[in-house]
Amino acid sequence: MTDPRERLERDRQETLRRLAGLTGDYDAVVAASYDDNADDEHDPEGATIAFERSQLGALVQQARRHLAELDAAVERLESGTYGVCERCGAAIGGGRLEARPVARTCITCASRS
Repeated sequence: MTDPRERLERDRQETLRRLAGLTGDYDAVVAASYDDNADDEHDPEGATIAFERSQLGALVQQARRHLAELDAAVERLESGTYGVCERCGAAIGGGRLEARPVARTCITCASRS
């Protein structure tokens, strides 16, 4: 298994790059919409712009949430609770942490959610 700290840091850097790209794309769509017809309902391109803006906004929020999860995982690592299920206190399996390094619960507890 990869060192958790390295894995979390690598994932954090990838997420920051993705967030920067998405934020730039979102800003570009918003800026483009200023030049377009503001009547989305009757403009055939308006719905596309609104959809793109909404979709990019959701992706930005998703990346921000993932960044917060990564930061929380680093805090757990530093406090010595990384890899310990927050519900039952059992160890979170290495395979689960490899697949989902921000996991807070073991497979058993996660399946009960």
